[in-house]
Amino acid sequence: MESMTHAWFDVSAGVAGDMLLGSLIDAGADLVTIQQTIDLLIPGAVRLSASTVNRGGQRATKLIVEVLAPDQPHRTWKVIRSMIADSALHEQTRSRALAVFHLLAEAEATVHGTDPEQVHFHEVGALDSIADVVGTCEALRLLGAETISASPVALGSGRIQAAHGDIPVPAPAVAHLAIGWQVSAGPTDAGLAYDNDSAHHLFPHNQPAPVATPGAPGELATPTGLAIIRALARICEPMPHMVPAKLGVGAGDKDFRDHPNIVRTIIGKPVTPPAATEIVELAANVDDMPPELWPGVIEELIDAGALDAWLVPITMKKGRPAHTIHALCPPNLEETLSQLFLEHTSTIGVRAVGHRRVVAERVWTTLTVAGQPIDVKIASRNGVVLHASPEFDSLAAGAQAAELSRLDVTQRVQGAIVAAGLVAGAEFDRLGLDIRDAR
Repeated sequence: MESMTHAWFDVSAGVAGDMLLGSLIDAGADLVTIQQTIDLLIPGAVRLSASTVNRGGQRATKLIVEVLAPDQPHRTWKVIRSMIADSALHEQTRSRALAVFHLLAEAEATVHGTDPEQVHFHEVGALDSIADVVGTCEALRLLGAETISASPVALGSGRIQAAHGDIPVPAPAVAHLAIGWQVSAGPTDAGLAYDNDSAHHLFPHNQPAPVATPGAPGELATPTGLAIIRALARICEPMPHMVPAKLGVGAGDKDFRDHPNIVRTIIGKPVTPPAATEIVELAANVDDMPPELWPGVIEELIDAGALDAWLVPITMKKGRPAHTIHALCPPNLEETLSQLFLEHTSTIGVRAVGHRRVVAERVWTTLTVAGQPIDVKIASRNGVVLHASPEFDSLAAGAQAAELSRLDVTQRVQGAIVAAGLVAGAEFDRLGLDIRDAR
């Protein structure tokens, strides 16, 4: 099954609504369609345009929102909710935009001690901010982003002039929206490394803080930008395991000297890293057992649940020939298999070492070769073939039934594997094979 399209926002240098929308347009979202979508909500009120600028030596797209309607009213959350709910916006765009404004209303209500229904938005009620929110939600839909995540966010430092006078950064609404998210004063490394001594969360979270440069003066995160991240991004994380397909860079208004004032968006398909499991390796050196007993020992270990078992010839002290018997098992079988070592070999002790094991996904299919069914094991990752090989017992039985040599059948099976499309990089969904879970 094809994985969903994922969008990851790098907001490690700050975030604003126009920066997010600019990055999505830079990644390929159609500006004309976004304009038409906004016109469904506030017809003729704003005009969008985009230009290429340079921020800190990097090319970026700067979104420009020109307000055409005079005397913007301070709208309440109740009014904005009705505007969006009753509009002809696409359902996904509408639901995401409502989620953003609802979060903003709660933040403003908490800051001012009022009812969210009656909150008057000073910034976000403005037409340009409505355009930023609705435009970003529509751009995500146009790019097919079904899941969203984001990096830690830089908030800024110092003090700024606002409607209520001189206030510290982060502004009250931003500070409230930041609760539960990883933040720093200055630009971070997008969460790729952490250092508890060099940066701190705005609020305690029992998690390490991202490494940050000294707090950049001024506001780096706006309420609109942070609300979009908090409402739409499912988690705060470094760049996830994914195959990038599109990259967009959105520019902020200011051009800082010490860091690029940008938001980056990466669109792609998430992939699952190989699973890592805990296993135990058991081992014992034996120098006084008849060799014909070893196959039975290995069989006992496998039958008892060992993931693998093998024998290695060694030379011990005084030049004495001996063997080391090894077995891999889950931690819960360590005691059981250790007891088998003691019962079925002449050892008086068993070594146990823990390991982490990375394994590929394994599934099976059956191919018909020389008129016989041959089981084929397929190693894969995220539904993509790594390699395939016949199961030996099945191959041997097929060779016997077809009255052919095992070498002959092996060569025929290899040809059938290639003919079936089971080559590295092939996707299961396109092969039309009967796939079974690993047994």
